[in-house]
Amino acid sequence: MESLAGHFLISTPQMPDPRFQEQVIYLCAHNEEGAMGLVINNPNPEITMVDVLHGSNLSIPEGPLPAVYMGGPVEVDAGFILYSTATPDRYSVEVKPGVYLSRDSRLLEDISLGQGPQCYLFMLGYAGWGAGQLENELMDNSWLTVPADVDVLFHTPDDQKWRKAAQIFGIDISTFGDIIGYA
Repeated sequence: MESLAGHFLISTPQMPDPRFQEQVIYLCAHNEEGAMGLVINNPNPEITMVDVLHGSNLSIPEGPLPAVYMGGPVEVDAGFILYSTATPDRYSVEVKPGVYLSRDSRLLEDISLGQGPQCYLFMLGYAGWGAGQLENELMDNSWLTVPADVDVLFHTPDDQKWRKAAQIFGIDISTFGDIIGYA
């Protein structure tokens, strides 16, 4: 099985789970034991980065801060930082070249001091699948997989990520269900 880490999972119109309709997930891990990813287009309207930094007794950096995202329905109290940099923090995991995942609070400290990565998303919770579960959802046409695009990941407005992630590969995701067939 080829790992899909570093790919987007784009929910199709056939997605049966309402929590994932029109969602884009960045897969951080995928192997025979299961998969883990983060929803990248579901900002949480109730929590801000100011709240997160204040809650951690950290200062607020100058300039605009990104939204806090609901990364998925699993462990919604756990924080994850997905970021892009040329020089990663040693407490991070490289998902694909230039894109890293961390749960280390020292990275939040760096962000609060204005010394953290320029491109990052802060997530609460994650999406997870047990062994074979994601593969079954792929067979049911609930998800479309495409290689992740850093521009979509960090620089595209949230309300456009679902369509743009698919459009980069020439797919109109809103009509995806109309063209699925089996040979």
